[in-house]
Amino acid sequence: MPDPTASPWWSAHVHADRRPRLLARNAITRAVRGWLEGQAFVEVETAALQVSPGNEAHLHAFATEAVGHGGERSPLFLHTSPEFACKKLLAAGERRIFSLGKVWRNRERGPLHHPEFTMLEWYRAGEPYERLMEDCAALLSLAAETAGSRAFTFRGRSVDPFAEPERITLAEAFDRFAGIDLLATVAEDGAVDRDRLAAQAGEVGIRVAGDDTWADVFSRVLVEKVEPNLGQGRATVLCEYPTPEAALARVKPGSPRVAERFELYACGVELANAFAELTDPVEQRRRLQAEMDEKQRVYGERYPLDDDFLAALGRMPPACGAALGFDRLVMLALGAERIDQVLWTPVAG
Repeated sequence: MPDPTASPWWSAHVHADRRPRLLARNAITRAVRGWLEGQAFVEVETAALQVSPGNEAHLHAFATEAVGHGGERSPLFLHTSPEFACKKLLAAGERRIFSLGKVWRNRERGPLHHPEFTMLEWYRAGEPYERLMEDCAALLSLAAETAGSRAFTFRGRSVDPFAEPERITLAEAFDRFAGIDLLATVAEDGAVDRDRLAAQAGEVGIRVAGDDTWADVFSRVLVEKVEPNLGQGRATVLCEYPTPEAALARVKPGSPRVAERFELYACGVELANAFAELTDPVEQRRRLQAEMDEKQRVYGERYPLDDDFLAALGRMPPACGAALGFDRLVMLALGAERIDQVLWTPVAG
């Protein structure tokens, strides 16, 4: 519970203490924009109100509605990511684009989470997703250089932001940090062996409930055994996710059990999520419907699909895209302990 006697962020003396970090945030923002523009990216502004906020099972949106002149009402959502809109722009002919703006996610608040936050999302058409790994490394060093920081630190962990990130696959990480053969539980058609993964997890001390799905067990192993070991000394690129954990990503050519997806970690903190984009609208619809079926099972709700997005997907060129939590990057670059320490006006409550 917040201390009701504590001074609010807008108190002059509190703001004076916060202001150096906020000005440094502005400098990092300018540097990132300048770097992307120097790479021939075009900045785009996507609408925050969408007919679908995104269709990941465990992401929760803020809902609202549009009211017409006659009182007719249509449901709308604040987007959890500009992804669908950006992909429509790729279908329209854009080749390198980025969005640096606000997104909203409900049920999220803590040292690393805020209901309204800033996301940097960028796309490269016709380029391999390994280019995004290079982009991530460049952004880490750029943020550190701009902040005058030689190291990122968080909760006793430290990372050299100028060192080349290590690359490790999910299969390697599960074997190294948990002693689990992950891909032995995934078939080439994407089917999963829940009982085999649960048995392996139980052997290494992971609690498994009788109604846990394969995805539940996967997530628990990732959080408890793998993530705490990532991004120490240097950043980590965790890549080649099993296909059931990459609903928006393309299957890796020649390796049907894994997809071209990676996440970037520093100091144990997840900073970015990236894909070689799936461009098959039929397959994408099937995957998004499966995500919403899971959301219905777990939370008793579902979000509509964006049919306009699926139509555009069929005309979208091969591309790769990444989403980076900008506030978290600023946090690490400035040595902050909580995300609200680098936000100009934190959301109340």
